[in-house]
Amino acid sequence: MMPNVVRGDRMAGLMVYLAGPGRANEHTEPHLVAGDPAMLAWHDDAELSRDSALAIARHLDRPHTALEVDVKGGHVWHCSLSLRADEGIQTDEKWQAIANDFVRAMEFDDPDSPKAPCRWVAVRHGLSKNGNDHVHIVVDLVREDGTKASVHNDFHRAQKVSRALEVQHGLGPLESAKAERATRGYKPAEREAQATARARAKYERARKNDAQQQHPAWDHLETEDRRARVAAELRTDQPRYLLAVKVRGCAAAAGDEAEFVRRMRRTGLLVRPRFADGRTDVVTGYSVAERPTAGERPIWYGGGHLGKDLRLPRLREAWPDTPTGASEAVDEWTAAKRGRRVVAPGREAREPDPAQWEQQNRELGQLVEKLRTVPLEDRDTWATVARQTAGAFAAWSNATEDKPGDLAAAAEALSRSAQTYRSTPPPQKIGTSALSGSAMLLAAAARGGRGTVGQTVMIRQLLRLTQSVYDASKAAEQHRQAQLLANETRARLVRVREALPAPAAAAQPSGGIATLERPTDLDPEAQAMLDRLRAGNAHDPTAAVDPLPRPIEPRKTRQPNQPGPDRGAER
Repeated sequence: MMPNVVRGDRMAGLMVYLAGPGRANEHTEPHLVAGDPAMLAWHDDAELSRDSALAIARHLDRPHTALEVDVKGGHVWHCSLSLRADEGIQTDEKWQAIANDFVRAMEFDDPDSPKAPCRWVAVRHGLSKNGNDHVHIVVDLVREDGTKASVHNDFHRAQKVSRALEVQHGLGPLESAKAERATRGYKPAEREAQATARARAKYERARKNDAQQQHPAWDHLETEDRRARVAAELRTDQPRYLLAVKVRGCAAAAGDEAEFVRRMRRTGLLVRPRFADGRTDVVTGYSVAERPTAGERPIWYGGGHLGKDLRLPRLREAWPDTPTGASEAVDEWTAAKRGRRVVAPGREAREPDPAQWEQQNRELGQLVEKLRTVPLEDRDTWATVARQTAGAFAAWSNATEDKPGDLAAAAEALSRSAQTYRSTPPPQKIGTSALSGSAMLLAAAARGGRGTVGQTVMIRQLLRLTQSVYDASKAAEQHRQAQLLANETRARLVRVREALPAPAAAAQPSGGIATLERPTDLDPEAQAMLDRLRAGNAHDPTAAVDPLPRPIEPRKTRQPNQPGPDRGAER
């Protein structure tokens, strides 16, 4: 179960949205499944209308408005709890139990706590556009006595509560949490905003170029026409995905930080560094953007937003630390920021020696044999291997694919096994530097020479490495990741191999996909929450509760106890 927490200060706007048609008319039959006792006494599970949504918002907002309590960051706490599409559809009664346990574990409304409860509600309105069953929980952070509910570390707490609820209610586990890995997804608002910006820029550009026809401005288009154009953009690849493939390929092929900057610029990316405060010689991070088409604005992403393994400190762990490396890198970062030519072109501008392909293939074959001795339970080592293999495919994609295709998709799939919370051993330490050399050659795969023959041999070794990462994913009980590598990713790589001349036989993955099992080894914090939830179930859910909301009077203005200067003068 995946929680997504956001904060705001517009209770009425949120409730109207949840009861409305949604961004793509995906909301169907919005209704309540849980809430505080007074809320459920007034509103049953009938379909919500705009008027009922506003009435619910007024009820939830009453402590905030009557007591005039301001909450930094917004008093409206909103969390969606979403299941995977393959888990099917749950009943309203199931979601009611999940919502009640979630709110109690987050300490918003706990019968065993001396704290006053928060007013809250849980809304369900059908499946998402991707087929995920979910529920929305809305909480007013101002308690009924005027105190504020604590939201300290609420993102982390929501994850821990979700892990406990997966066990409590027999839900499928979130594999990435157990494996301590996570990839950044797309929020609907982010995708829609980017798609709208692209659709608008394309329309305005076409309107200006077609001077013979009188076309209305974007703001004057029919609503359905605008929606159709935005929907068409939503079906295209997302900018962050395209950027991640390019940056990952450049990082894997680069021998140092300066070469990394030059390779990113060589692929056509806009690059800007982030300097330390008050310094121009210390780079702490970076942002990249695709070069925009006329009329569009660049969309910038930091390395950490592209992937955990693409943050600059994590990338630096794979490059050698030399006396001149830092100053050379700063020179290239500064030139990129100011739009100047590269300072000192390196091997990225040279065509590799054909003999390097044969040498690299030998080293890669030796590495594959060496990795047979690495235990599949060594997650950190295999995360490094997955990151480097993904980088090799990304570099190959940058060099040979006009649009992201099978190689880019294989790179993205393998990179999911590399998105670790903490750093992993650098290639020099575990002896996997041969993969970096392979990425460097594949980045030059489109320059002729012995490249095509070398690619044919190299794809066999990379398929074997993908098989090894699959085995490690299966051993780590990342069943869905293993299934992705065994089925879709392998099929893509086989298509690449067959498109090359004189294809070599590829290693076949052995065995099937392990049966999905629910975890029982929660970490201590999540286990404590689960124990607390189970203990809380001892309460009789049919016990009588007062459905009437507690009277909340406006806060009275306090009179000063000290006499003012005027009163003293009268005396």
